[in-house]
Amino acid sequence: MMMKRKLVSLKKVVLVGCLIVAGGSFAFRDDLFQVSKNLEIFTSVFKELNINYVDEINSSKFMKTGIDAMLDGLDPYTEFVPESDIEDYRMKYVSTQYGGVGATIFNRDGRVFVSEPYQGFPAAKADVRAGDEIISINGISLKGKTNDQVSLLLKGPKGTPIKLVLGRVGEAKPVEKNLVREEIVQVNVPYYGMLENNIGYIKLDKFLENSAQEVKDALVELRKSNPTGIVLDLRNNGGGILQESVKIVNLFVPKDVKVVMQKGRNAEKTVTYKTFADPIEPNLPLVVLVNNRSASASEIVAGSLQDLDRAVIIGQRSYGKGLVQQTFNLPYNSLVKLTVAKYYTPSGRCIQALDYTHRTAEGNVIKVADSLITEYKTKDGRSVYDGSGIFPDMFVKPVEYSPITKTLAAKSFIFDYATKYRNSKPTITDPKKFSLSDTEYADFVNYLSDKDYNYSTRTEKLLNDLKVEAEKDKKLNDIKAEYDALKSKVSYSKKKDLTQFKDEIKQVLESEIVSRYYFQKGRTEYSFKNDDEIRGAYKVIADKSMLASILKGEGSYKTIGKPGQDFTASAGK
Repeated sequence: MMMKRKLVSLKKVVLVGCLIVAGGSFAFRDDLFQVSKNLEIFTSVFKELNINYVDEINSSKFMKTGIDAMLDGLDPYTEFVPESDIEDYRMKYVSTQYGGVGATIFNRDGRVFVSEPYQGFPAAKADVRAGDEIISINGISLKGKTNDQVSLLLKGPKGTPIKLVLGRVGEAKPVEKNLVREEIVQVNVPYYGMLENNIGYIKLDKFLENSAQEVKDALVELRKSNPTGIVLDLRNNGGGILQESVKIVNLFVPKDVKVVMQKGRNAEKTVTYKTFADPIEPNLPLVVLVNNRSASASEIVAGSLQDLDRAVIIGQRSYGKGLVQQTFNLPYNSLVKLTVAKYYTPSGRCIQALDYTHRTAEGNVIKVADSLITEYKTKDGRSVYDGSGIFPDMFVKPVEYSPITKTLAAKSFIFDYATKYRNSKPTITDPKKFSLSDTEYADFVNYLSDKDYNYSTRTEKLLNDLKVEAEKDKKLNDIKAEYDALKSKVSYSKKKDLTQFKDEIKQVLESEIVSRYYFQKGRTEYSFKNDDEIRGAYKVIADKSMLASILKGEGSYKTIGKPGQDFTASAGK
């Protein structure tokens, strides 16, 4: 008990000591007494719980719960990272390197399967395939283990051996694979190359270490082909390091131009970032692709290039994350990631969409009110708006899959058929040319004949709502004959969905199959022929007058109205 009291007292001294050390920040502030008072109350509560609570308390877990609860009232990007989670944190937000076999996994009904191997790394080189079940790792059975537990078994120091026992569709006996772990580098630019009409294309997945250098290297290589324009694809890019976004903008914008400014409550966190070098490609037509999962650093790049009238933005409204985080080291190898500032694009707008400071009485976060949205001007006078992400210059309606396609994907029938297809067919044609024949699609339909892929169509949901309301009004008996007739017709129509939605089902299935032979690169190349945003880029880059009119805010493609008043500009087929 004495040891416990000493430990609690020591924690209290450390907390008060931290307050004194931070005197430069707090010494002259009016709330010094409140800070000191609340720290003392907090440590006293913690002490009394440790000494007097009826059951034994896990101090580390208890403190982590308290800290998480305290931060939960701020924003989802402010978080405490204990020592045990540091490695995973750095992998997610900072570094792109780790030791392992190079494959993603997923769990289904307590069994672990390979989702996708990375091209060029141990798993792919040993012919470990997507769809393989991992039965054991180094003799350890994976039955009942979580993804995190399996991931830890797969990772390890570079150069160490690892033995996988796999279950494979079409193989009667388990398949054994002996691999050697390598340093796995997750590139920021998974693909670049030339599209139709001699247009250069760069896909940027994230903004971690060296992302700007990877984009630069890709751009230098593409310039050798004398492209007519460049497409920078930031769709589904959740962002990362702010400074990397500044460097990427600098590849297309002259030296000493403001890219972004961050403003914080602490004056030290208010910083203006400008371009610092001569650009590689300041004049070539540039298109940036975004969608509702393009966030943070992606929005800095898209927003800055839009504000500077350097690029045409195509796609859907971006996510709307205008906050900047910084990490601070804490005792015992832990850290805290805090939101320290908001960032502002060159026109002066902050695109943060959710207002975490002014929550409702119930504690819910709301979007920035339309009445508070402000108009800003780009370099050449186009209207842009704050408070709701980056609104594209050319809006392209996002793909909305039918319920049957979503169901086939969600229940892994598309994934499983691709596994079956790959294990029965050694090779396929080039990804850009691959297409399933009608006979092969018929085989897929036959494959589904004994599968449960029941789903509700929109019409069925509406009919069910009608039934519920009719029962409430005691009118169901009056309309039962008509209701049953409609339900029967809908059921009959639903049976034809595999035919009616054949084209979109084929696209999703073909993409999955292509990835089994050509990995992520093949999936990307296959996608080009069905990509409406890419078609929009073709049109803009080919039509110089359209490009000029968009950048001047003229013509039918300009962003009209305030955010929320979306318009659709056809990208052409």
